Amino acid sequence: MEVLRPTLINIDGRIYRKNHVKEQVYSNEEEEDFTCSGVVDYMDEPCDSLLIEQTDRGYRCSMAVPSALYKYIIGKKGETKRRLETETRTSITIPKLGMEGEIVITGQQRAGVASAQTRVEVMLESFRRKQPFTHFLSFAVNHPTIQEQFAKFKERVLDECSQDRGIDGSIFQNPAKLHLTIGTLVLLNEQEVTKACELLQKCKESFINKLADGKPLVVRMEGIEYMNDDPSMVDVLYGKIKMKNGSDVLQQIADGLLERFVASAMMEKEWDKVKLHATLMNTLFRRDPTVEGRTSTAPGKQNLRERESFDARNVLKKCENYRFGEVELNTVHISQRFSTDSSGFYSSSGAINFS
Repeated sequence: MEVLRPTLINIDGRIYRKNHVKEQVYSNEEEEDFTCSGVVDYMDEPCDSLLIEQTDRGYRCSMAVPSALYKYIIGKKGETKRRLETETRTSITIPKLGMEGEIVITGQQRAGVASAQTRVEVMLESFRRKQPFTHFLSFAVNHPTIQEQFAKFKERVLDECSQDRGIDGSIFQNPAKLHLTIGTLVLLNEQEVTKACELLQKCKESFINKLADGKPLVVRMEGIEYMNDDPSMVDVLYGKIKMKNGSDVLQQIADGLLERFVASAMMEKEWDKVKLHATLMNTLFRRDPTVEGRTSTAPGKQNLRERESFDARNVLKKCENYRFGEVELNTVHISQRFSTDSSGFYSSSGAINFS
């Protein structure tokens, strides 16, 4: 660990230093044991902005925590919870597993309650980063014209390049689910989904309305590109998307959404700018055609080491400037992973329209 440059964690605008993590492995452990991955030592940095109430018996604070994360506070056989209570001289009450509610921390000393809350927040943020994403901000680019041209692209690739290593029909995107991803979200209960929907609406009011001017964005999907540096070892091949009029309005909207969702701690920033693309071929589909394959190996995201790449050199040579067509982008969706609506696209948990 770099002592002078420790890992920083942003929780609701407050910055915490994350200190040494000692990994602890339990043998023959059942999933329901709810283990904490070792002793996590954080600097206690109580913040005056924490909502801590004074009561007849001391001090009290409550925390809204998705039930999916309770197990990380409980720990294996309750070890983590007991340790936190002992070290901070507090009592931590957690709703029953599967029930949504608030974690309540009580204690005789305000500093102890503040310390316990800080530790719980930082611990939860660490484990939240390891959760697979549940939703993603997206534009649908599955217009019938695009789907038709994509089908022709697939047919051509399989006809002319199927002898190339790793290329077969299983790695192509479902045409009904062609989309442009702005960023991924971990939303673990209805309250968090509602919060994301509210933020999306605020984005529309604060900057999207002005940029879109109340009109759909007409874009072209033309040309193909790959994600890594070696065209003979490709995992993701995508179609490039750009505004028909040559402006950068779509890029501004995508980057603005990313910036605001990152600032609200709902999304992690992996790139300086959103890459405007629609996945066409992805080796993750080889094993699971329903997966919304990612292009990074950030903490908490799908491990891509076991993927079988494909040789895309001939595909790139033959279809470098392939034209998939034009489409009007009028809606930003909060799409639900592993879902399908009546049109074949992802189910939407919330959306905004430009016009």
